[in-house]
Amino acid sequence: MLKKNQIEEAEITAMSSDGNGIAKIDGMVVFVPYTAVGDKLKIRIVKVQKNYSFGIIEEILEPSPDRVDDNCPVYKKCGGCAFRHISYEAELRHKAEFVQSNLRRLGGLDPVMLPITPSPLVQGYRNKAQYPIREYDGKIEAGFFAKRSHRVISCASCDLQPTFFEQILEYTKQFLEEYHISAYDEQTGKGKVRHLYIRCGEVSGEVMVCLVVNSERLPHAAEYVEGLLKVCPQVVSVVLNINREQNNVILGQKCITLYGKDTIEDTLCDVRFELSPLSFYQVNRQAAEKLYRLAAEMAQFEGNELLIDLYCGAGTIGLSMTSKVRELIGVEIVPDAVENAKENAKRCGVENARFICADAKEAAAQLAAENLHPDVIVVDPPRKGCDLEVLQAIAAMAPKRLVMISCNSASLARDCKELEALGYHLEKAAPVDLFPRTTHVETVVLLSHKKPDSYIHIDVEFGEGEGKIPVDKIVQRAEQYKPKERVTYKRIKEYILEKYGFKVHTAYIAEVKRSLGLPMYDAPNAVEKLKQARKHPTPEKVEAIKDALHYFAVI
Repeated sequence: MLKKNQIEEAEITAMSSDGNGIAKIDGMVVFVPYTAVGDKLKIRIVKVQKNYSFGIIEEILEPSPDRVDDNCPVYKKCGGCAFRHISYEAELRHKAEFVQSNLRRLGGLDPVMLPITPSPLVQGYRNKAQYPIREYDGKIEAGFFAKRSHRVISCASCDLQPTFFEQILEYTKQFLEEYHISAYDEQTGKGKVRHLYIRCGEVSGEVMVCLVVNSERLPHAAEYVEGLLKVCPQVVSVVLNINREQNNVILGQKCITLYGKDTIEDTLCDVRFELSPLSFYQVNRQAAEKLYRLAAEMAQFEGNELLIDLYCGAGTIGLSMTSKVRELIGVEIVPDAVENAKENAKRCGVENARFICADAKEAAAQLAAENLHPDVIVVDPPRKGCDLEVLQAIAAMAPKRLVMISCNSASLARDCKELEALGYHLEKAAPVDLFPRTTHVETVVLLSHKKPDSYIHIDVEFGEGEGKIPVDKIVQRAEQYKPKERVTYKRIKEYILEKYGFKVHTAYIAEVKRSLGLPMYDAPNAVEKLKQARKHPTPEKVEAIKDALHYFAVI
């Protein structure tokens, strides 16, 4: 049994999904951060659990061929990156293994695995940064949260982001200190500035700077804008985002523009998009283009398809495919996102797209009412994956092909397993790296509607000899022997009233039946007086009664 502070020699033989190396010591799994497969180490045990332990590097005895210099001063403090200490090739290998392992282990699935698609850029690929701003010992700090905590690690410079982000961040810190503007305190809910949010359009070159604040005004806002434009002339939009909620959500729902435009522009897959602080947009534009084109290839468009884009957001995925399909219908439950999607389609001159504000279940019902049946559905769900109701709604729409894009291969495996039970087969999966140096990886998969492999014709007969009956004649034969429905006086009277518009007495029906030699006393409430001769009904009523008797096959 391992003990805390025990030092053991071991080799790292595998990698966990959160980027920790895995070694086995005395039959127990030990997780060791910042290691590489092939590292031979002295490991210090720092935590012992029942079935596994955690360790740290005490000494590297023989480094792995995958190991490289991490070249970041806060790498082991910041919670952003996990693979800076290994080569990018090794990182891609591990990410592909994570995806395949989750599909097999969690979903029981074994699709054709396509090679992982690398990111065109490994550094400087992010078009967005969100820096928490806090105050420690009277000094403004901004950077990124430490791993598994909300303690801010000061880090202006990050290799994953454009260099001018650092200039904007440093200027903002100086401004807040110069004008004594307070930083937000998560414990008390007090303080003015919560986050600095920067977004840029890679193609347009436009930059948006957004301060997330705890009120509807920023002291000395004019001075902030004036200084910001000197630091970064590419800024075309300065926005206040209002968030008074005491929670971990970064953005509030209200925005106030302090300078310039409400949005910035960028281009993805030849489609122009307007981006607000609240707009979803992939942080790695070049890799996202590869992802969406791969998704379009998997969809196997021939040009005449009806495409449904579920969780369409501002329409980025679906609009990138409109040139390949007959019609696009985007489905999104957030009203503002739907309006953004409509504007983006209008701006790009897309005429074969429409967007509806609904959840998947409502969308399925609406399409059914319109007698529309999608050929292909593309779905890019949130990290938690799809609810069972959503998957059932997808299956109810019965597309020939389903292309799913996921940023979480664990929830993807669960959803694909459910879809297998709903009549779909997972054919292929392809990891795409949109987030180099982190543990995150996108996956695009193709599911197709299951079809029988072949058909076998079987003739089935019941009975013996000449009495044999083919199975398809059983219903017909049963109808022959089906007891006739009892014809009551009440039914005869209802028929006459509906057809002729007048009532007839039960005794009149009895008299007509007696005149025709038919039994008269089959009424449930027949009484002795019906046996006695009564005044004959009028000829009109006699003919009506005879018509009813013919209708009910009594005569």
